[in-house]
Amino acid sequence: MSGLVDDRVLLGRTSTAERVADILRGRIADGYFPPGERLSEESIGSALKVSRNTLREAFRLLTHERLLTHELNRGVFVRMLTVEDVEDIFRTRHLVECAVVRGLGRPPYALDGLAAAVAEAHRAARAKEWKGVGTANIRFHGELVALAGSARMDELMRSVFAELRLVFHVVDDPRRLHEPYLSRNREILDTLQSGDRPAAERLLARYLDDSRLAMVEAYEAGLGESGEG
Repeated sequence: MSGLVDDRVLLGRTSTAERVADILRGRIADGYFPPGERLSEESIGSALKVSRNTLREAFRLLTHERLLTHELNRGVFVRMLTVEDVEDIFRTRHLVECAVVRGLGRPPYALDGLAAAVAEAHRAARAKEWKGVGTANIRFHGELVALAGSARMDELMRSVFAELRLVFHVVDDPRRLHEPYLSRNREILDTLQSGDRPAAERLLARYLDDSRLAMVEAYEAGLGESGEG
């Protein structure tokens, strides 16, 4: 838990459950707590210097976000998604992300965030940091959703993208998973920059369909190797 001790400064003067949840959410996203791992109240509480009640409230928040699961008489675990969960994540993404692009209105669009995410992904790829490419890819889609200017939609999709990170930690070949989408993100960005919204929506829809198939295949293989399938 030495990494969590370093995170203690993030709590500031008040150890609120929301701040503890933010720290744990980030650590789950990074793979510090992988899918299927039991979270120890004693170890985490000691590392962060927070009360048991605060920690349990943070666990409750993350369980509501579908990142943790509580098993009676066993404790709290990082959630291990099913293949059906992965399919549902992509159904949600398709509905929301395509609707955002469809509703953009007249160009030009505020695309600096998308451009920064594309650049970040290419830098990570050149360094062969494939998990970094995956992080940049999620950032790209988060920035795309943000174009809608809806706080509620942003909150919904932050939860969806956090669940998607659980999938990444089971897949054993992140390069194979993420590399094909470097050029496709760039293509979507270029198309939006040109102002061709309908073409961008078509590209995005095909992208998400292809990504769903590849992700399900890779996830099923990962589950089989881990003995969870």
